[in-house]
Formats: sequence, C-alpha cells, structure tokens
Amino acid sequence: MTTKKEIYTQLEKMNAPRDSVVLMHTSLRAVGETEGRGQGLLEVLIDYFTGEGGLFCVPTHTWSNIGAKAPITMDMSCYETCIGTLPNIAAAHPAAHRSAHPSHSMAVFGEDEKAEAFIADEAFVRTPCSVKGCYGKIYDMGGKILLVGVGQDNNTYLHSAEERLDVPGRVSKEVVPMTVRLKNGELLHGMHHHHEGNPSAYFHKMEPAFRAHGLITDGFVGKAPSTLCDARGMYEVLKKVWENAGRRDLFADDEPLAEEWYR
Repeated sequence: MTTKKEIYTQLEKMNAPRDSVVLMHTSLRAVGETEGRGQGLLEVLIDYFTGEGGLFCVPTHTWSNIGAKAPITMDMSCYETCIGTLPNIAAAHPAAHRSAHPSHSMAVFGEDEKAEAFIADEAFVRTPCSVKGCYGKIYDMGGKILLVGVGQDNNTYLHSAEERLDVPGRVSKEVVPMTVRLKNGELLHGMHHHHEGNPSAYFHKMEPAFRAHGLITDGFVGKAPSTLCDARGMYEVLKKVWENAGRRDLFADDEPLAEEWYR
C-alpha cells in the first residue's frame, strides 16, 4: 500500500507545482492500493496542489448524456460521471467547486474565490473544451496536465488545443440541446456543439514530439507511471506539427508523426 506521505514525496520528485493550475486524468486501478483508498488519494492530491495557492482540477464529464440518452445533460446534484471512480469521488467532495459545463465539467479545488472565478460562466460556453472556459484558462495560466496511469489518449486538454487552432472537423457544425440542472433545481437550457469522431484515440502520436521539446516530466503516483505535461508547450508543439504537416488531419490514423514536423 502506498501511504499519503509517499504520494506527497512522489509529487515533490516530479517538481509538480503547488501555485499553478493542474488538471489530472487518472486510472485509479493503475495507482493501486493507497492509504484511505480513492478518497485518501484525492485528499493528498488536493492538499499538495492547493498548498501554495494553486488550483487542482479533476474532470467530471457527462458527455455520454448528450442527445436523446438523457433529458438532463449534467445534473449538479448527481455525482456520477462517465469517466471513472475518482471523478465521481471528486464531484461529490464537499470542497469541490464544480463547473456547470453541460458535457465537460470539472471539479476544481483551491481558494474559494479563485476556484469560483476559474469555473465562472462554464454553462454558457458553446463547445466541449472552449478556449473561453476552464480548459482555455489552463493554457492562459500556464498550467500543467498530470496523467496518472494513463497516456496522451486520455488528455482532454488536447481537444482544447485543437479548438484553439480551429482544426476542421473537430467540433460539430450543428448544435444540440443540452440542459444543466443546478443544485437549487434551476434548469439552464442551451445549444452546444460537440466533438465529432474520436481523434483522441491517436493523441499518443504526440508523445515523441512533446518529449523532444522537454515538455514531459516522468514520475509515479502510487504504482502508476505518471507524466506531468506543460499545457502551453503542448499547444505550441501541436501547432508546429500541424502547420509543418500541411494542416492535415494528424489523428485520422495511427501512422507515426514525421520527425521533421517537430524537430
């Protein structure tokens, strides 16, 4: 079993920041048994990343509810997400400031005023990972992405980077109705775009490019191999690769990137 103190030390060895904004994607199974189980893991992560004024973010997505599957796309009083156990725990945590995005919400931990400013107006952005919303603010604030036991294929931030680049075919041209129910029962209705296809299945192709530019720090969280990635740098390298590749669809297949596109 990995203790909370050991996890704290692992984060220190990665030079993980405590005064910035960090978004984490994780596989709880890969982390293995930890002190306090999933709740204990979340507590030590919150303590570490918010200790010096930072914000710690856990995706709490509900995109599986889009369309006819559910009348309410995101219910703020329901803590079930479509992306795993730790996001469910984070959504239900009493200290969580959960954004009201109808499909790509996140639970944000940190100083109340700072966290509330970070998630403000999320219900009114029109795309899944808008540059005007939380994902865009990670870029604006020079934040980090922590991948715990998962790879770049789980890095939702790269969707936001593609939105920033306005890559064709990534966000639907048509909009679909989405409804958010706030904790007080109020319903917020809106029309939103959604992701088309599944380009994230091939996001792992970017790993060599990110490493070539020194954007990844390796480490562990529990038993899980983990990578700490620079958000702004990932956008800049993705932009470089996309432009050097003639603005082709980089993630239409699993063919490796040409090295000259990113060197």
